Amino acid sequence: MSRSEIYLVTGAAGHLGYTIVSQLVLDGKTVRALVLPDDKLSSRLPTGVELHYGNVLDPDSLDDFFACSVPDTNVFVIHCAGIVTTSLKHSPIVYDVNVQGTRNMIEAALKHKVEKFVYVSSVHAIPELPKGQIITEIDRFDKNLVYGMYSKTKAEATQCVLNAAERGLDATVVHPSGICGPNSHGYNYATQLVVDCWKGNLPMGVEGGYDFVDVRDVASGTIASCRKGGKGQCYILANRYISIKEFFSTFQHVTGKKQPKLMAPIWLAKAVLPFYSVYYKIKKQLPLFNSYSLYTLDTNSSFSTEKARLELGYATRPFSDTLSDTISWLKSQKNIY
Repeated sequence: MSRSEIYLVTGAAGHLGYTIVSQLVLDGKTVRALVLPDDKLSSRLPTGVELHYGNVLDPDSLDDFFACSVPDTNVFVIHCAGIVTTSLKHSPIVYDVNVQGTRNMIEAALKHKVEKFVYVSSVHAIPELPKGQIITEIDRFDKNLVYGMYSKTKAEATQCVLNAAERGLDATVVHPSGICGPNSHGYNYATQLVVDCWKGNLPMGVEGGYDFVDVRDVASGTIASCRKGGKGQCYILANRYISIKEFFSTFQHVTGKKQPKLMAPIWLAKAVLPFYSVYYKIKKQLPLFNSYSLYTLDTNSSFSTEKARLELGYATRPFSDTLSDTISWLKSQKNIY
């Protein structure tokens, strides 16, 4: 008799977590989602998902989350919960959630002897290489080798997961690049960029770019790693480098809406940051550009996905499809007209 399965997903109300949960439910899997008690986005999760209210910072709530009432059940854990920030300042809550929260999840997973533990890290946890070199997976992480609060916390948490694998936990790490696509109920940076392009809010672009990847492809790769991911192994889930200029031109091709042709050099964008920040503060919107995001747009974003494609069966769709589907989803949510 085959054992039953259950997938425990943290951060389920977030962009990637929601997409992972949706794919699992569509595939007929039993899913338990960890959501914060006051998270209004949890009401949007698919019907059939078992909601468990708790916090990665509360070990007692994690004990309840991991407890399985059905004997002989394979428990697969996908730890998506985390706080993304582009601030360079130290933030206690970001550190606590990203690092201590991951430590708490690891201890709970070891205690309850889960079948698999998949941690969603980030390519930002991997030290940057000089431009022209391809960035591949590494097996040791050092927060002192990466730049920015978010990167440092993800690097430290990732090493905690790999240490747990040495202690016996069947743990796998995935490193998404810049996630974009539909299902972003709480706007992220890529979704805000799409909305601004649609509304014509951007007088010009910025030189540089990043590796943008569809959230649905990352979700599929993350789920695949539950079965196919090696113990103590890391997998980059990226797509390809897309310049802001190409982003605009693809958007214009998909929608017919004209986009800026003028691209400001990074040094000029940095010079006008104070004015740009005030503009978005008045608008009460997420600022697209700050010191960290401009730094990122100017870094080496050439990531190899060969390992994920060979071992996980990872695949990516055309970026034009991602933009088109994002716009359709935003229209369905009445966020753009």
